[in-house]
Amino acid sequence: MTRLETSGGAAAAGGAAVSAARPDAIRRHNLALILGHVHRDGALTRAELTARLGVSRSTIGALVADLTALGLVQESVPSGGARVGRPSHVVGPHPSGPFVVGVDVDVTHVTSAGVEIGGVVLDRRSVPIDEGPGTPETVADLVARAVTALGRSTGRAVLGVGVSVPGTVDHRSRTVGVAPNLAWREVHLGDLLTERLGPDLPVTVGNDADLAVLAELSRGNARDCDDVVYVMGRIGVGAGIVVNGVPLHGRDGRAGEIGHNVMDGNGPTCHCGKRGCLETFVGDAALLTLAGRDEVPTVENVDRVFLDARAGDERALGAVRTVAEWLGLALGSLVNTLNPQRVILGGSLSQVLGLARPEIEQALERYAFDPGHPVELGLPRFGVDSALLGAAELAFAELLDDPFSVQSLPAWP
Repeated sequence: MTRLETSGGAAAAGGAAVSAARPDAIRRHNLALILGHVHRDGALTRAELTARLGVSRSTIGALVADLTALGLVQESVPSGGARVGRPSHVVGPHPSGPFVVGVDVDVTHVTSAGVEIGGVVLDRRSVPIDEGPGTPETVADLVARAVTALGRSTGRAVLGVGVSVPGTVDHRSRTVGVAPNLAWREVHLGDLLTERLGPDLPVTVGNDADLAVLAELSRGNARDCDDVVYVMGRIGVGAGIVVNGVPLHGRDGRAGEIGHNVMDGNGPTCHCGKRGCLETFVGDAALLTLAGRDEVPTVENVDRVFLDARAGDERALGAVRTVAEWLGLALGSLVNTLNPQRVILGGSLSQVLGLARPEIEQALERYAFDPGHPVELGLPRFGVDSALLGAAELAFAELLDDPFSVQSLPAWP
């Protein structure tokens, strides 16, 4: 049970004394706790909030009133039912409150969505990128147009924008260090978007696998895990890693770039310039090559391989199984290094797991240090939207840390 802070500065659950905190800081902290519960779990009764946070109903009532006045939550009174007595008020996200825009940039398309408190998608749009990977300027233009259109279509305040990209990201400078499949290097994507959207709209940028695991950790298939790895398979391959409940990013955002771990020094040439990187064996382009298809690795073309494999096409099914064996080898190294409780396979690797779980598990048995303690293999709750919703979580971070930050929100656009 999470407890609210008190004016005496007692620690939340253990009651150990800490330095006194100012009343306004305590109030902000407690409001953030309540908003966080509603954001992660949806509508909750006052009674449920009281039980979770360990304070009186009157204290919960006062804090909920503050959040209501800020336009972040709304209370309703349930009607009907057989229970005797006054029903507990239900506290849920405000139906016309502010929202964020989550953006998922991939090699072949850019997907944008308006997402409100609670993770509900209001509207979404996906725009293909013609003639190969888009330049940073082209992508920034697409994102800016989508954000502006989403803001106008809802008629509601936009809190901020979170952007997912398939590359390494320095969160502080909002710079994409290297994204081989986009042919980007040292791209100041955050600055490009701020130039187009204006300085009043906060823009954050993160790696796609890192953001995917963030979404699954918040309200998805990793919520009960302190040690979890999300392996994202698209044209490129990357991993979002959580150790002891803390996301692992590395010195400058390059942690989790497992797609460029060399599996065979004599293997195919990778976009990064090395030979035999993991993504040359398990990425979407590798799957198409194994299936004997000289096609661009679009979502549609890759999906057809899986569809044919399910229909009994021997070459397509053989391609999936070969990918599964290489994937199992890579996961064995991850398990030996990180000892996660769960590995979530996202992107096209979700379908590999669905069709060739035995091959992945058998490879894990061969390569994991202790096969007597197998790792859990799972699918993302949010499917292909994990990175998109993780980008939205990134944009929500400031509000969830300090609900009063909504007061400084300018009218935009």
